[in-house]
Amino acid sequence: MPARGEIVIDVTAALTCGTDLKAFLRGHRLFRPPMPFGHEMAGRVAVVGEGVTKFRVGDRVTAANSAPCAACFFCKRGQTNLCEQLDRHLNWGAFAERAIVPAPIVERNTHAIPDALDDASAAAIEPLGCVVAGIDGAAIEPGDTVVVLGATGAIGLMFVQVLRSSGAAVIVAVGRSRDRLAMAKTLGADVTASSIDEAEESVRRVTNGRGADAVIEATGQVDVWEQAPRLARRGGTIVMFGGCPGGTRAALDTGRIHYDALTIRGVFHHTPSAIERSLALMQSGRVRIGPILGAEGRLDDVPGLLNRMARREIVKAVVRP
Repeated sequence: MPARGEIVIDVTAALTCGTDLKAFLRGHRLFRPPMPFGHEMAGRVAVVGEGVTKFRVGDRVTAANSAPCAACFFCKRGQTNLCEQLDRHLNWGAFAERAIVPAPIVERNTHAIPDALDDASAAAIEPLGCVVAGIDGAAIEPGDTVVVLGATGAIGLMFVQVLRSSGAAVIVAVGRSRDRLAMAKTLGADVTASSIDEAEESVRRVTNGRGADAVIEATGQVDVWEQAPRLARRGGTIVMFGGCPGGTRAALDTGRIHYDALTIRGVFHHTPSAIERSLALMQSGRVRIGPILGAEGRLDDVPGLLNRMARREIVKAVVRP
């Protein structure tokens, strides 16, 4: 039974993601196997804990993987993505028939699924919320030229779509897979490139030599972090979205950062506002999750689906318990 403020949901759709794959292959800093697994999910409310008034049994809902406390140093300063309590109430256990949603997440980061939105798409509310928060950090202006490094992963393909809805005039998608670059173009990219060098040439061409207004690094690879500023104009912004392995160091051109007044912006996680806006983007059709989902399976298929992701056969998969 759920504790006060919690809900139990019958999971109808859970999605695989890069974090799941990393935990599957090499573990995770927050827990060790055996452990609840998966954190992108949607379903129907099966049991409502004492004190819950927002939801009723039978409601279709989707929930983020965490929620801020609203009381700590960072929350009081509007930096809810850095909440000191984020790790205390995590929404792990999506790969199951039923899942318990912790009370803080029920209160601040769980939402009813609109009738027009399917459960598999709604389950992507958390990664899409992170993307929305990342674009907040990039401060995109209408007419901007933006480069997405790592545009062929699930996150990168979401970035392309949100950028299109944010008013970016030219979106340059950079990645290694030609099939996925074609998908990026279908989802809103104007230009595609398979290397940093090719991307730099394209960016210079479309900006009369200036460089991109914003560059979003979504690979989490140190060498890409180091090369990202090459693509930015003077006064441009580089958003470091992709997390590199712990303890790594990146060497950046200090002359460019200083004399060209570059902004290097680290971004992390999501906010309640970003989660709300991500749901609205999917509901409106401005962001489509369906094309990113390359396979479907049951609970027993999760290891196989993650291995397919590791082999880069699929971008993301939906699990239906």
